[in-house]
Formats: sequence, structure tokens, C-alpha cells
Amino acid sequence: MLGDLKAILSEKSFVLYTRPYELNIVGLRGNSTVPNRFDDQIHVFYKTGPVAWNYHVYNATTDPGTYWLKNPMMQKGTAILEQGQYLNCYALGMHRGEYNALVQVGPVVVIRDYDRDAVLDFFNGSRDKGYHGINIHRASVNGTTKYVDKYSAGCQVFENASDFNQFIRLCGEHSTRYGNRFTYTLLDFRSVQRQKLKRIAVGSLFAASGLTAYIYLS
Repeated sequence: MLGDLKAILSEKSFVLYTRPYELNIVGLRGNSTVPNRFDDQIHVFYKTGPVAWNYHVYNATTDPGTYWLKNPMMQKGTAILEQGQYLNCYALGMHRGEYNALVQVGPVVVIRDYDRDAVLDFFNGSRDKGYHGINIHRASVNGTTKYVDKYSAGCQVFENASDFNQFIRLCGEHSTRYGNRFTYTLLDFRSVQRQKLKRIAVGSLFAASGLTAYIYLS
């Protein structure tokens, strides 16, 4: 999966950070349009030396919960973060004044889900770029949370508190070395599927021609 993610970042001309402990934070939105589940992932990877990568995968939601879909904070609808890369748009700060998290400090694009039907509309709403408080934080203070409920009105939310605490420690290391700015990239799971199919096709092409594909794919 790490190879696929790096290939997608390159394919989309997104930034890939390669200095030691400089974090690549990538949300991976699943195929499901059913809300209120932690059925997405946040991938965090960084180099620890000239070659070696450290790689963490955390269960999360990249979508709002049912409560806020039915009861939007704004008349034009609940925010769903649009996939893309948001350079230096996050910093360590206090989420709602309660605990340390990554908070939005630069403009991001959201899709406004306006029909209040508790079904996630990733492409059919209106686009809204600005400062929307789309933070990256945890659900419950302890353990694993089963349902999103009120924990996300568009924020990127970790399912497990211990996972989030580890993530914040990594962010602290990054901040000490490179300053308090972070890039967040959100990808659709289908992008990874397409990348895998592409690799299989290229591998088959090389095999048919009697060549090895590992140089191309590395």
C-alpha cells in the first residue's frame, strides 16, 4: 500500500516529503456512502534515514456523522472535505479549546451536503473554499469509538484514542524539526485501486516482452 500511495502522490504531482520525520499524512476515503462509520483510514509515513520508511495506518472517518448530516451547522449544508492536497494548511493547536490536535490554518475545499438525507454526497453538492474548522482529531478520550455521531461535522477523526495519541507525538517530532505546519492529502480509495490495476498491467506488459518490471515500479 505504501508504494501505491507514493505512486499516486507522484502521479498527481503532489508533494512527497522525504526528510527524516517529516510527515506525509494521507486520508484514504473508502467506497461506502453510508455515514456514521469509521470506515476510512489515515496513513502516516515518513523517512527515518536515507532509505527506510516508517508507516502507520489508523482507522478513521473522513466524513461527517449522521447527526450533522441531518442537522447541519450551516444552512447551505454539512461540510465534506474534497479530495486533494492541502499544503501547509494544518498546525498543532487546540481542538475546540479542549486538547491538542491538528487544526485548520489554511483554506480547504468542502462539498456542502445540503439535502439532509443522511447519505454522503461526495460530488453533488456545492463547493466551498475557506476556513471551515476541518480539524484532524480523535473521537472519545479513551478506547475505540463505534459510531461517528457528533464527533465529526466534516473533521477527519481517529477511531482509537491511543492511535491518535501516537499520531500527535509524531506531529510533535515533525514540528520540532521543521516548524508547526503540516500538509494533509485526502484520496479516494478508487485512486488506489486504479494504481494497483495500472501496476498489474505494466507488470504484465514487461513480462510479455521478456523484461522485468521492478525497476519501473520501484
